[in-house]
Amino acid sequence: MCGIVGIVAKTPVNQLLYDGLQLLQHRGQDAAGIATADGNTFHMHKGLGLVRDVFRTRDMRSLTGTMGIAHCRYPTAGSAASPAEAQPFYVNSPFGIVLGHNGNLTNSERLRAELFEQDRRHVNTNSDSEVLLNVLAHELYACAKDHKLDPTDIFHAVAQVYRRCHGAFAAVTIIAGHGLLAFRDPHGIRPLVIGRNVTSMGTEFMVASESVALDALGFELMRDVEPGEAILIDASGNFYSRICADSPQKNPCIFEYVYLARPDSVLDGISVYETRLRMGESLGNKIRRMAPDLQIDVVIPIPDTSRPSALQLALRLNVPYREGFIKNRYIGRTFIMPGQAERKRSVRQKLNAIGFEFKDKNVLLVDDSIVRGTTSREIVQMARDCGARRVYFASAAPPVRFPNVYGIDMPTRRELLATGRTDAEIALEIGADAVFYQDLEDLVRDVGGERSGVARFDTSCFDGCYITGDVTAEYLAEIEANRCDGETRTDHDSTQQLDLNLSTAAQA
Repeated sequence: MCGIVGIVAKTPVNQLLYDGLQLLQHRGQDAAGIATADGNTFHMHKGLGLVRDVFRTRDMRSLTGTMGIAHCRYPTAGSAASPAEAQPFYVNSPFGIVLGHNGNLTNSERLRAELFEQDRRHVNTNSDSEVLLNVLAHELYACAKDHKLDPTDIFHAVAQVYRRCHGAFAAVTIIAGHGLLAFRDPHGIRPLVIGRNVTSMGTEFMVASESVALDALGFELMRDVEPGEAILIDASGNFYSRICADSPQKNPCIFEYVYLARPDSVLDGISVYETRLRMGESLGNKIRRMAPDLQIDVVIPIPDTSRPSALQLALRLNVPYREGFIKNRYIGRTFIMPGQAERKRSVRQKLNAIGFEFKDKNVLLVDDSIVRGTTSREIVQMARDCGARRVYFASAAPPVRFPNVYGIDMPTRRELLATGRTDAEIALEIGADAVFYQDLEDLVRDVGGERSGVARFDTSCFDGCYITGDVTAEYLAEIEANRCDGETRTDHDSTQQLDLNLSTAAQA
């Protein structure tokens, strides 16, 4: 999971890029980087850590120019935190290109071999983003005429990228001397939006992972970048766009609406905040059906993402809503921390309970999702330590039973709490008196794709149906084996179930 920004402005762009990254910090706290173009010269600074820690005044002064891209990231595909893998990436051949990427290529190993053996290009890191950059560079070289490019050549190169690269990729690039290029994979899995700002000097353009970055920087949201679409903006502000993929389909990742995106964003025409309100309504209806006699004294959200769902759930159940936990905003998200011991230590640093909201009460805790269960287990225990009589736990998302391979560093099947367990067994594992999960069909309806032209979402982490149709059991076993903090699960029954779901996805 990453945040990307690209801007073509009429004034120095460094501060806008920095502010854009700050607004997308929730999408990546592992590393950050900015690259600007001043004529045909690139300037870049990147490093590990939060945006505010990576950049100093001297760094910002060196980032001159009116065009640039920026990136913040969490590591994906099992990559370790390394300064070499911070983005943007740069290649100097054929034209000089910088690239930032949000997503994950599912065929990166095959592409890596092709680049070395056929294209004679060298990839220096384990990042699939560097693979994507080199594929693009090779295709641009192949399309250039007399070492020159026009928009048609660039769009043809992107079409070749779509034919070669599989998986999820929303990318922003700058091609020296030609402009800013942004493109989104043919399935539209990861989000990308474009906006403009009309000034007295001309129109400025901005692309970003979420609309919130545009809103706060004074850019008007034009639309989402369509699946399989490439957008080119040159230094003069000329705007070109083209659908470059064959038969693109819009299949955005549903987990963006559950957890990843900020609630004030609108992605593919869908309000994240309204989606989360509807999720709470559906979950409240389910609890009323399943446990009509359940005695609940208070509904308490696990901050921050679950607040809209918890509020609507409380209204549906006619139960008081209370803030029972205070969050330390300077601790990272726990489900993607590199080690189990570090995750356990971070939970109580991240949250502190307000004791009197729990004492002698039957409490319903609401979270956006349950992944490993590490955080859930600690939170339930915190509620009991504060004197709660009974602790129920509700997830606004369905059970997470499968890894995400499209740019979210979710755990292996072995680490996922819901894999192979019933709701009662999950409740026992986290120490709750009962657990309630959202139904997948309700979640899909709550996101409301039919109102925005989205025919289907990627729901692979819930049902194992991978939207690209190229994810095999062998591929999942390989990426699980490469993870630093997990072991590949070899349970025969779970592998059979996985094969069944993958076959279903391919047929779909």
